[in-house]
Amino acid sequence: MLGASLIQAVYHPNKALQLPWNLTQVGLVLFPLSPFLGAVLIVLASLITLARQWGKIIRRPINWGFALLTVLLIITAGFADDKTLAYVGLFNFVPYFIVFAGLSALFQKIAQLRQMAWILVIASVPITILGLGQFFLGWSLNLTFLWVVLEWTIAPGGEPPGRMSSILMHANTLGTYLVILFTLCLGLGLEQWQLITKQIQTSKTPLIFLTITGIINFIALIFTNSRNAWAIAIFVCLAYAVYQGWRILVGGVSAIATCILLAAFAPSPFAQFFRRFVPAFFWARLNDDMYPDRPVGLMRKTQWEFAWSLTQQHPWTGWGLRNFTGLYQAKTQISLGHPHNLFLMLTAETGIPSTLLFCGLIGWILYASVKLLREAKFPIYEDKLLFFTYIIALFGWLLSNTVDVTLYDFRLNTLSWLMLSAVCGLVYRYNQDNKLKSQEN
Repeated sequence: MLGASLIQAVYHPNKALQLPWNLTQVGLVLFPLSPFLGAVLIVLASLITLARQWGKIIRRPINWGFALLTVLLIITAGFADDKTLAYVGLFNFVPYFIVFAGLSALFQKIAQLRQMAWILVIASVPITILGLGQFFLGWSLNLTFLWVVLEWTIAPGGEPPGRMSSILMHANTLGTYLVILFTLCLGLGLEQWQLITKQIQTSKTPLIFLTITGIINFIALIFTNSRNAWAIAIFVCLAYAVYQGWRILVGGVSAIATCILLAAFAPSPFAQFFRRFVPAFFWARLNDDMYPDRPVGLMRKTQWEFAWSLTQQHPWTGWGLRNFTGLYQAKTQISLGHPHNLFLMLTAETGIPSTLLFCGLIGWILYASVKLLREAKFPIYEDKLLFFTYIIALFGWLLSNTVDVTLYDFRLNTLSWLMLSAVCGLVYRYNQDNKLKSQEN
């Protein structure tokens, strides 16, 4: 069974799509360390798939939805406070809609999702090692080859200082990246453990690799000092524990999380009790005691209130993509790239109608994925577990965007659309198979 899965991963079920599938795999290998080269291959794979599957792609309502969203975003850019910035901001969205349309037709088998997860987990190892070297050994690096073909920048002491960021642009960015990879690693590890338990597989090497990689990723995730990533990691662990029916682990994780929260936010007498055994590294970061003198303008609450005030002033068209930075700087004299909430940013910059359509399209993909997970009869349990892994990773990405904005990082934005494409492709393939079966009956 495992051999058959490997064959399905290497060979695409549609021979006409073998070339774009090969390009996608190579692109995934290159992408974490050279986003430019990896993206070129992934985009090329998407365009080839679009050309060869155009009739199927054009009939999918989800793609019509993204086409309508593209039109709305272009219209809102025409009403922007700074139109040039708004039109430039379209490149964080529209190209990904095109890539999504192609890749969602390319992904048709669960074995492809498994292959992508393995590639991403393996490719994450160098990034994690560079981050650990930065944090514990003081590594620094500024390597650029042909401008964007290869660009590795490791800031001494991290970015911001004292927080691990590796070759990504910020510690929060690395935290989100690591929690997604931790989710995929955990799913693959559980799959390997079940294969060994059922005696379907005898080699323990993959499980050992995934265990070591997962532990290293988790350690690195802690030292990003990203509250967002910590919370999502707890959510991921709880989700797996509930899904597997591990009640003891659910209770343990819940107890640990509760103790940390009480140490951070409980009234003083109770908080002092829990602070005896909860390290200040955690509770002081959660309640901001670690950084007591931060300007009010850097507080998320201030950013969210300003973004919502912008939305109220221009609820239909917004102020234009990427216009938040200049408006916020004029108000607070603080330069800030985004309001640390994707959805408030979209309402402020593109208006409420565009935001609702965007959320509706993403929401449909997640709803259809959960529905498929509950109703579909997967050939083997491990396939269902892997599909669950991608759903949890996507919900983790969604949660991260409630307190941050990941689309400005090229790696994270591409990774999120890859996962959305993968699960959407599986949804359409299973629905198509079910229609064919019903017609035969």
